[in-house]
Parts: sequence; structure tokens; C-alpha cells
Amino acid sequence: MRLRPWHMLAFIVVLSLVAGWIDLPGDTLDVGGIKDDVTVHQGLDLQGGLQVLLEADPPPGVELNEDALNGTRDTIERRVNGLGVSEPLIQTRGNDQIIVELPGIDNPEEAVDIVRATALLEIIDSQGQVLAPGTIVNTSLGSAENATDDPLATPVASPGGSPVASPGASPVAAPEAPTATPTPTGPIYQTIIQGDELSDAFPQSDPLTGALVVAFELSGGAAERFGDFTTANVGRPMSILLDKTVISSPVINQPITGGQGQITGLTGAEVEQLAIQLKAGSLAVPLTVVSSRTVGPSLGQDSIDRSIIAGIIGLSVVALFMILYYRLPGILSVVALVIYTAITFALFKLIPVTLTLAGIAGFILSIGMAVDANVLIFARLREELRTGRSLSGSIEAGFDHAWPSIRDSNISTMITSAILYWFGNYTGASIITGFALTLFVGVAVSMFTAITVTRTFLRLLIDAGIGRSSWWFGVERDEAAALGAAD
Repeated sequence: MRLRPWHMLAFIVVLSLVAGWIDLPGDTLDVGGIKDDVTVHQGLDLQGGLQVLLEADPPPGVELNEDALNGTRDTIERRVNGLGVSEPLIQTRGNDQIIVELPGIDNPEEAVDIVRATALLEIIDSQGQVLAPGTIVNTSLGSAENATDDPLATPVASPGGSPVASPGASPVAAPEAPTATPTPTGPIYQTIIQGDELSDAFPQSDPLTGALVVAFELSGGAAERFGDFTTANVGRPMSILLDKTVISSPVINQPITGGQGQITGLTGAEVEQLAIQLKAGSLAVPLTVVSSRTVGPSLGQDSIDRSIIAGIIGLSVVALFMILYYRLPGILSVVALVIYTAITFALFKLIPVTLTLAGIAGFILSIGMAVDANVLIFARLREELRTGRSLSGSIEAGFDHAWPSIRDSNISTMITSAILYWFGNYTGASIITGFALTLFVGVAVSMFTAITVTRTFLRLLIDAGIGRSSWWFGVERDEAAALGAAD
């Protein structure tokens, strides 16, 4: 059963008001902090951010192939996702380089440290020694010669002070030793666990103490191997390394035989950081940071302002054409287009969609498709009027006959957008995913506004007896065979 036009109008008005409220910037008219996390996410080309160029530095005898480089890129992406960056760009370049672009980074130094630390992750037998965070060591998986010697590099998640967990509170306690000067020489330590053998790592509250700890889980045979090691070394330390650099040296409080354990005694920030590092796993090959720089918006604020002005002028010209050529339906289509813009932009903030230059292009393209749908409807409505059908009958026939064309063309575009989105995710080209996502959302909303919103407005006008002259629909009196005395 079809909803009455006034009921549908009430729904459209409520939806438009909610969308407009979401579109308002910042905390404008916010209620109870609902809009705290609802914001516009801008890409690197609109807001600037951090750009890091990494180069693979495989140890002697290790072949660097495409699979290894792609695996390294995927690991970096998992690491960066832990930072909460919206739509980072992480892609390979050439045969041995990876470009990392992080839009909207508030703390570039921390982000650089996280990216620099994306190296081989190991848990080693420290031979009874509490190796201080920052110490560079040799392991059974390779020497420390391949570890980065960049003077800007700093150890990440280096626990400060000397935190100690209560005995028995956790399978693994945090280190007791203070930070020491890195020493790149020394014995070769046996690697017990590699990063890719850690299936998960996450912050959680210790059920006994309530303190925030790092919980981790091992996969495959690593659980049994780690269980044997911890059983034989209760009360002794082990060390966690990234690229041969010690980041933590927890003490084993009890055997870890179930493949699950905890690292305690860290601050909240250290827990979050260490969990990111552990969960990211290990890189297929070590990396060297070639360059890292903070970049400004490539478009610049002036260019963004000019783009907005150009968009307003373009939409105004389109609106003027629709009004002059289609008259009353053209006016209603402009109102529907405003509602379309409000709803679409609100969805961009809620999903959220990271707006880049390509994403804005997808949005503008969807606006064109929304106008195109109205053109098809109004052209068909005119044809029905010229055949002598009544006004209300022509409106219904115009929408019904135009709908199959609108449906098929828009669904084809949405399918193409879905393919582009999948392809962008598969190749790591986030610029493609941004374009595809904005186009998909825009086309989906345009079908609603073109068919439902405009149709509701026309029905209400006819019911109210407004615009019953054929002239209001772009058909002169001598062209119309009849409009019908009443509907």
C-alpha cells in the first residue's frame, strides 16, 4: 500500500533535518556529545599529513621478490591501521620501495617511529639477562648489521622506569631494568617466536588487578614451543625485539602452556603501542627509512576555496537550466538536489568516507547522475502530457516509464563502483576506493531523491491544486491535447 504524500513528506522533512544537523560543522547544536566522532575525514591531498619512503634491505642470501614486498606492504598497513589513520595510502614503488602516506597525523614523530619499527619481530631467550629497551642484539635469525642506524630512529614502546608486576598476577611481568645505551655487538641470542607466529595481541584489563596489560595469542606449533621455553625459564627474563632492537624484557612469572599470555607493568600508552607492534607481526624483509616528511595539502586552502566556488557556480548553472527549461518540475528538482546533497554529505561523515580529490570527483559525478534521472522523468512527463493524458496521470506515467532506465543505469554504475572498490583494496590504491565509495553512495541516494522526493513534491502540488496549467510543466497550451478537467 502506497504511503500518503503527506506522510512521505513528513519522512522527507525529518530525514532532511537530521542530515542537515549532521552536516553542521563541529559541535554546532550538538546534544550530549553525539557528534563528537562525526566529522569530515580529509585525505592527504586536502589536509596534508606524513609521507614516508621505505626501502627493502634484505639480508645476504635472501631474495626480494614481488610476494615478499607485497607481504611487507600488508604488514605495514596492519601496523598503520592501529594508529587509527583514515584511509592511509600504502603502495609499492619499483622493485624495492614502499610509499606510506598518512593524512591528518597529529603526532608525526610518533607515526614515524611506528613505521620505522615495522621490522622483524622476535621473542628471544635473553640467556638470563634483562636486556634494556633500546639495546641492539644479534639473534639466530640474523645479525644486527641490517638494523636501522638512522640517528632519528628511536625505540618504540620503550617502557620507562622499572615497572614490576605482582608475583603470579600474570604469566609475564614487565622489565625491571632502566633504559641503557644501545650496544650493537654481543652474543647471538636464540629466537623462540617470530612475529608471524603471533595470531593476535590486544590491550585488556587484568581480571585480578584491573591494570591494563597486553594480552597475546600464539598460533600453530609456536604455542607448544613457547610453552616448553617458559616452563624451563620461570623467573628468568625474555626479550621482545623489533629489527634486533629490544623494546621490552618481561620476566616469565609462570609457564605459558596454552598459547596465551600477558605482558604487565606498562603504562596505558605503552600497552597500546606494544599491542600494535605485536599484532602487526613481522615483515617479510627488513626496511630502511629513505625519507620522511610532513607535507601540506597539495591543493592548498586557496585551491580548495576556488574549487568550492567553481562547484557552486556549476550547480547554479545546472539549476538555472532545469528551472528555465522544465519550469515547476525544475524548481522541485533543485529542492530535491539540495536534499540529496545534505543526505549524501551526512552519510560521508557517518560511514565515514575519507574525502580526497578523487572522492570529490565521484561525488560530483553522482550529482550529475541525479540531475540526469530528473531529466529522464520530466522528458517522459512532457510526452505523456502531449498525448492528452491528465496531469496526475502524466506524472505517474512519467515516473513509472522512466524508472526502468534510471534503475538499470544506476545499478550498472553501482556494480562498477563495487568492482572499483574491490580492485582498489586489492591493489592498495586507496585513491580508487575513495572515488568508488563516494560514487556508490551518491548514486544510491540519487535514486531515492529522484524517484521518491521529487515525486512526492509533485503529488502534493497536484493535490493542493497548484500548477495545474500545462505551462508550468513546459508544455504550451496549443501543444497539449487535453489536461483533463479534474484528476
